[in-house]
Amino acid sequence: MALEVLKSAIPDYAKDLRRNLDSVIGESPLPQQRLWGTVLACAIASRSPLVLREAAREAAAALSPEAFTAAKSAAATMAMTNVFHRTRHLLSDPEYRNLRAGLRTNVLGHPGVDRMDHEFWSLAVSAVNGCGDCLDSHERALRKAGVNRETIQEAFKIAAVIQAVAVTLDAEAVLGAPLGA
Repeated sequence: MALEVLKSAIPDYAKDLRRNLDSVIGESPLPQQRLWGTVLACAIASRSPLVLREAAREAAAALSPEAFTAAKSAAATMAMTNVFHRTRHLLSDPEYRNLRAGLRTNVLGHPGVDRMDHEFWSLAVSAVNGCGDCLDSHERALRKAGVNRETIQEAFKIAAVIQAVAVTLDAEAVLGAPLGA
């Protein structure tokens, strides 16, 4: 199991992350497509080569090729829209919210998988990227479709754990390297 590689690499000072990986992935109440699409999209958003490589191995075994591609598209689209919408939100001039975005996001309308799975993945990536407007938008879409808060919370639990593992392992890779390397 590729996630065992990640867990074995987590240092003892962050051992809670091992248990959290088991909990949010191994004991997840989510259907497999929703779970592994979320893990893959968050691993991409984490920008950690190690986490992405290991998570992608597991995700490829659990997802159809269409779902694997759709999870990647959620991460790619959110990489753009999260920066754009977060910036519009953070700017003190409210007039930016009235300007046309002019950015293509056609995949949101036709993601190639169940639209709510794609919304779920997009919410999780938006949590990693810290876009409040995007979080609200995806949460509203999920709630409107009847997804309960406990299920929605699973998205940002996965996002939080994947991001924490990525930060920890990337820091260890740098700190474990000889000085000047």
